[in-house]
Amino acid sequence: MSPARQYWLVKSEPDAFSWDQQVANGIEPWTGVRNHMAKANLKAMRKGDLAFFYHSNIGKEIVGVVEVAKEAYPDPSVEPGTKGDWVCVDMQAVGPMPKPVTLAEIKAEPDFSVFALVRMSRLSVMPVSAEHWKKLAKMGGWKGK
Repeated sequence: MSPARQYWLVKSEPDAFSWDQQVANGIEPWTGVRNHMAKANLKAMRKGDLAFFYHSNIGKEIVGVVEVAKEAYPDPSVEPGTKGDWVCVDMQAVGPMPKPVTLAEIKAEPDFSVFALVRMSRLSVMPVSAEHWKKLAKMGGWKGK
């Protein structure tokens, strides 16, 4: 029996890598993570897990859903001589959020007071509980997987 699907949230600055670029590229390596907690989260991802695609800095909203297409492997964007065993995963676009869910809307819900996006706002890759996934999906009108 395979383990239950896990849920995540991955953040990207849209002027560096946007949802539209993710969709256009199909499967894309999620590179450039240089935080140990975020790296541990990447390593915990399994093929088939789903993640909300969040635009940080500009927009500050969940704009789509991606699926882990390939589990953690060495990040090819690491500069030679850089310390750390940095990894990436391949993500594939599943679909856009019918209604983007803003950080302000998330912070307005008391149920999200313990959510990593609210508590550790700088973390770029974070787990999402099944309960929070369902609630965020409902807020954004997501009816997919």
